[in-house]
Amino acid sequence: MNIYTTDKIRNVVLLGHGGSGKTSLVEAMAYLSGITSRMGKVVDGNTVSDFGKEEQKRKFSISTSVVPIEWEGVKINILDTPGFFDFVGEVEEAVGAADAAIIVVSGKAGVEVGTQKAWELCDKYKLPRMVFVTDMDIDNASYRQVVEDMTELYGKKIAPFHLPIRENEKFVGYVNVISETGHRWQGKEVVECEIPEYNQANLQMCRDTLMEAVAETSEEFMERYFGGETFSEAEIRAAMRTNINDGSIVPMSMGSNVLCQGIYTLLDDIVKYLPSPENREIAGVNMKTKEVFQANYDFSKAKSAYIFKTIVDPFIGKYSLIKVCSGVLKQDDLMLNYDKDIEEKIGKLYVMQGSKPLEVSELHAGDIGALAKLTAARTGNTLSTKNVPVEYGKTEISVPYTYKRYKAKNKADIDKVAQSLTKMMHEDQTLKAVNDSENRQTLLYGMGDQHLDVIVSRLLNEYKVEVELSQPKVAFRETIRKKSDVEYKYKKQTGGHGQYGHVKMRFEPSGDLEQPYVFEQVVVGGAIPKNYFPAVEKGIQESVLKGPMAAYPVVGVKAVLYDGSYHPVDSSEMAFKMAASQAFKKGFMEAGPVLLEPIASVKVTVPDQYTGDVMGDLNKRRGRVLGMNPVVGGKQTVEAEVPMMEMYGYCTDLRSMTGGRGDYSYEFVRYEQAPSDIQEKEVAARAAKVAEGSDE
Repeated sequence: MNIYTTDKIRNVVLLGHGGSGKTSLVEAMAYLSGITSRMGKVVDGNTVSDFGKEEQKRKFSISTSVVPIEWEGVKINILDTPGFFDFVGEVEEAVGAADAAIIVVSGKAGVEVGTQKAWELCDKYKLPRMVFVTDMDIDNASYRQVVEDMTELYGKKIAPFHLPIRENEKFVGYVNVISETGHRWQGKEVVECEIPEYNQANLQMCRDTLMEAVAETSEEFMERYFGGETFSEAEIRAAMRTNINDGSIVPMSMGSNVLCQGIYTLLDDIVKYLPSPENREIAGVNMKTKEVFQANYDFSKAKSAYIFKTIVDPFIGKYSLIKVCSGVLKQDDLMLNYDKDIEEKIGKLYVMQGSKPLEVSELHAGDIGALAKLTAARTGNTLSTKNVPVEYGKTEISVPYTYKRYKAKNKADIDKVAQSLTKMMHEDQTLKAVNDSENRQTLLYGMGDQHLDVIVSRLLNEYKVEVELSQPKVAFRETIRKKSDVEYKYKKQTGGHGQYGHVKMRFEPSGDLEQPYVFEQVVVGGAIPKNYFPAVEKGIQESVLKGPMAAYPVVGVKAVLYDGSYHPVDSSEMAFKMAASQAFKKGFMEAGPVLLEPIASVKVTVPDQYTGDVMGDLNKRRGRVLGMNPVVGGKQTVEAEVPMMEMYGYCTDLRSMTGGRGDYSYEFVRYEQAPSDIQEKEVAARAAKVAEGSDE
């Protein structure tokens, strides 16, 4: 692949709802630009960008892939992202590396939730964008409906650049709104034609919208517009570029991916209207001087690059995908990874074409490439020079809240599972494996059930280890509400020395649920020698790890040792530890034992029309709704406190309730007494497990 300078680069991310045609659009672009000699299909699993085994099996994108396309002397780095919400982390990484976006909408399905989420992401990252309507070869596809829906949602900034020409219900050509010309497809050729009568009214409307936008770019244009003058095509195109870059106009185009129609003009429009990195800004911090480092994709500044994604594939190895933020990276450059405080030689430089690494000699500022085998590098790290050590802000990635318990099916695979998950976590920042030692379980966090299914499937197919997912144990606690006074005598007579320990103890709530226990001794008159006090505390210390009620950790207990007796020969530390431990069990069960359950503070953000459903559902989950706050974009954030055990499966329920429009987050706040029915159920379940001899 040729070397491209900053002005000849376009970094474009494809966004949109799952199934809207992003991957097949990349396929059509790859075919037109000569990367492939025939177009692959998602259904056949032979596309350039969906190269993962899971993607081919499931027929949808799971991870972001980069496909660089050379078009009229310009390199367009296309980032093909997944459309399903469970893989939003991949989308966020890609958006962070892009300079512009194409929102892909299916002409058949119309504007969907994913379309709106894509728009919100572009707003968040201030990305110039275009809308491309696919599936125009399908009979019931309606370009006009998509234009109307998008205009209703986002106002006058939606500007159709092309209008479809249909004959006998077939998509045969398009009208170019800027040049006011008609075009038809004849075989592989595009020929000019008359603009049909039925297109004239729409053309005039679209043209007027464009002219208004052009007029608003300068006072001179405004005067000419009101004076009734027309603008030249060159003036319109120059003004459009300005409008698109500042987001005041969003052009709309359309075509058919399958028939490769409308793709040629789309590639032309990307080159003509979307910004190159030199028109974008990026700044980091010079860690030596603590000053702002304005990189701004300037090739003359010190070298720096940001790792926006990592690929760890058992088949193709590990690649760090980078965006060069300043300077020109060359083979064998020595780069400092400031986050890890390590200098690494970058060896060869690549550009990834789907799964295929192509070697290049250098990468200019603004370009996207890949580095192989950087041992310490992780997603979010910055590479720079030792003289100018730079750190860029990390891309904001969604936090995973859906979790399940996982176990290796084969005990011998436990280490292998852990290693495989570590590799996958390098690649996927929305995946977390957590060892919950307190409840003796290992948890897998992801963005949704589908995400976790894919992880399990990948573990089996790529890493050859099998894991089982199940519902996680809830981290209950045990405590007491009353006081008790008990004594316990531990006596054993064997040949030789016996065992003797005798304690009298009081138990009561300590009032501090942060600490497991408070131990005090008020023994008078040497009833128990001082050297046995630590043994008594040790007995309590070990007992609180697994409470007598349902084997959950104990909190908030005050234990007071006030009397007892000892035997000058038979007493030992062991005996007093055992006596204290038994006294604790007895005293705990006599002091009004209760189960405490963890409570989460939950925030659910949904469009206004769903707030009633969401609040009703939270109430069903024993939640207390605390209030609602309006958010930009006609949404509300519902705040509530909900028991953690009721949050299991919430992600799926919220999506089905809100058609995928709802988001939520939660964090643990405190423990509260569990209702008696739940307490009874837990204690009974625990008793059954003890009877089975299982401790899990």
